[in-house]
Amino acid sequence: MSIAEKTTHTVSESLKTTFKTFLIVVVFGIAFGYIEAAVVVYLRQIFYPGGFTFPITIFDDIDTLSRHVLLTEIGREAATIVLIFTGAWLFGHTPHQRLACFMIIFAVWDIFYYVWLKVLLDWPASIMDWDILFLIPVTWASPVLYPVLISATLIVFAVVILYFCCLGRSIKVTPADWLAFCASGLIVVTSFCLPGLHSSELDYASHFYWPLFAVGYLPGIAIFLKCLLKSK
Repeated sequence: MSIAEKTTHTVSESLKTTFKTFLIVVVFGIAFGYIEAAVVVYLRQIFYPGGFTFPITIFDDIDTLSRHVLLTEIGREAATIVLIFTGAWLFGHTPHQRLACFMIIFAVWDIFYYVWLKVLLDWPASIMDWDILFLIPVTWASPVLYPVLISATLIVFAVVILYFCCLGRSIKVTPADWLAFCASGLIVVTSFCLPGLHSSELDYASHFYWPLFAVGYLPGIAIFLKCLLKSK
């Protein structure tokens, strides 16, 4: 077997192994999404027995037991992130693979959270329905479209990273690129936190600024593409 044939064979085997890992990670994310959705079904029965709507209930005005449940939910969210990190660490074998696995688990978990809620509660009625996304360190809120868009993008990024890993290569990212990625992510998070701070107010929807979201989201894609082009 020639060197070229050996290289092709090695890449082919690596692709097969990576594809199997990808499928397992996706199944993990789908199952995790169901667990998340099931918890939300219980929480909505407790906090919103008449139906989940915006503006949301002001938690400071509810009873002690409900506040205890809320604090428990915040702890569960923190534990969820730890579990995603742990799963990514176990599924991946290199830093790049682990990063890609984290992206996939997080993204599939997030997307199928809404898929399972649709199955269990017939919610959301549309992609523009509002949802509480996260509670750490403050409430995050936005229409469903935007976190799903982020998750779909993360899956694309992860697939590209895994493909490079199969080729025995890595995407070149400079410290400046990492800094720009972090800034981009921080802007996106801010675009979710701002309306979250007003989620109990009647004009909650006016506090989501999609241009601010775009200022974080689009440069993040541009930076990734720039790194990808440098790595060819």
